[in-house]
Amino acid sequence: MNELTADNLHLWRGEHHVLRGVSFELHGGQCLQVTGANGAGKTTLLRALCALVPLESGQVRWRGRDVAADRGAFHAQLDYLGHDNALKADLTAVENLRFAARLKRRLNPAEITAALERTGVADSGSSLLRRLSAGQRRRVALARLLLTGGALWVLDEPGSNLDQRGQALLAELIEAHLSTGGAAVVATHQALALPAPKLLPLALQ
Repeated sequence: MNELTADNLHLWRGEHHVLRGVSFELHGGQCLQVTGANGAGKTTLLRALCALVPLESGQVRWRGRDVAADRGAFHAQLDYLGHDNALKADLTAVENLRFAARLKRRLNPAEITAALERTGVADSGSSLLRRLSAGQRRRVALARLLLTGGALWVLDEPGSNLDQRGQALLAELIEAHLSTGGAAVVATHQALALPAPKLLPLALQ
């Protein structure tokens, strides 16, 4: 069963106590929305959940196992989208998606086409990323989430550079992911348009 658990997480940056005893239990079909002012530690928390930064104390578990015990196996189930889209500017949208997906699974061209259509950038598949707008590049990054197949999505301000229609699309994609039993952790300043039973709030001070 997809379950992410954080138990009393503490982390310092120099003398700054960034994470102060953060705990939660997230199940498949649920989205944890992380909010807080700039500098409250949202990005740090997400990176800690992904086992990308060390904790002073506490434990993060995925499916009952410490994520630090086997990072490779955990990362195979994880899709992370940060402030940077992690796309190559000198590759086309299709080339970017083909490269990213092949790191985790095999896929056929029709799947890439479907993902670009789903995220509203089907006409941009053959365009170099550098020629796309910031919003279009973000939509290509969202298409990558649909292709790589991770059960856990960790998204840091995923709505950046998206217009109102893009924000609605983001909510639809997250809800569809949850409906298949996936789980999501999303740091955002904007409220996610998800049904209350699926949405768990976590406010960092």
